[in-house]
Formats: sequence, structure tokens, C-alpha cells
Amino acid sequence: MTMTMISRRGLLGAFAATMITAAPTSTNAFGILRGAGDIRRIKMYSGRTGETLDTVYWIEGEYIPEALKEINHFMRDWRNGQKVVIDPRTVDIAAAAHRLLDVNEPYMMLSGYRSPQTNAMLRSRSRGVAKNSLHMKGQAADLRLKSRSVGQIYNAASACHAGGVGRYSRSNFVHMDCGPVRTWGR
Repeated sequence: MTMTMISRRGLLGAFAATMITAAPTSTNAFGILRGAGDIRRIKMYSGRTGETLDTVYWIEGEYIPEALKEINHFMRDWRNGQKVVIDPRTVDIAAAAHRLLDVNEPYMMLSGYRSPQTNAMLRSRSRGVAKNSLHMKGQAADLRLKSRSVGQIYNAASACHAGGVGRYSRSNFVHMDCGPVRTWGR
């Protein structure tokens, strides 16, 4: 018997080539992800914890509960370990922007979930931290890529028309959230 080895990338490519997207598309983010077949993937690392995340979190029109749990843990408040359920729409926006940027490099996540205590501490140090930040609801992420400028990431996320996108050029990151569609920053 001859066994053919297939890589994970090859398997994902086969899925992408043969699947039809069944997901509703209420925003451009989902439409952009449709071009990837019926698979959604997110790749991130955290400089704060040293952890990496590379997971397929959606297949055949369904979120994968185990992958979402991984994402919830990865995006926890690293200062105190508190976790919430991360809104998968935020992950969809980040994944769609990543696909538009056509990179293989993982995002560096600066901030995912922030507990109210962490948000208050950061707010006391910076005017740029919102009192009722969507980070406290698990609906936002602050991300960067080494190979792309803040402007490029901001443009890709804005093109999704799926939530809030903030450009923080001085701090070298882009804020993405699944709240109302809006943009800000320079």
C-alpha cells in the first residue's frame, strides 16, 4: 500500500478549492473571506506572553468551538489572566484584512480583551483609551505587522466596512473592532 503525505496547507487548499461558502454575508469582511473558500484562519503572536496562535476557526459555515476557545485564551488580558468570549466578528475582520494584505506573517497582537481594571489603568496613562472601550467586551483588537505599514493595515481593515478601524501611526498599530462602522486616526 502506498501512502501519500499531504501537508496541512495542501489539505486546506483542497478544502478551499472544493467548498462553497454557506455563510451569510452582511459585511464586506465576510465577502472577502468567501474568496478563501469555506475556511477562515487567524494567525497571531503576542510579544507580551510569547504565545502564538495559528488556527482555522471556521469551516463549512460553522465556527469551530475548540478554536474559538483557543482564541479566547490567546486574546485574554495578559496583565491579570482574565478571559471573556471574544466576539468572532472581530476575528473575522482581522482575518479579512489579513487576506487583503496578502501576507503569511502573523499579526502581532498588542491588545485583545482588557478587563475594566486594565482599561482604567491604561486610560489614566493615555488620552487615547476610551472609557467604554470595546476591548472590555471582547470586541476589539490592536494589531500590527512587521511587513506592512499602519496605513496599509488601516486601509485593508477599512475596506472591510465591518466595524471600527483606528490608525495609531505613532504607536505603530491598527485598532479593529466589530462595533459600528467608523474610522479615525492619522
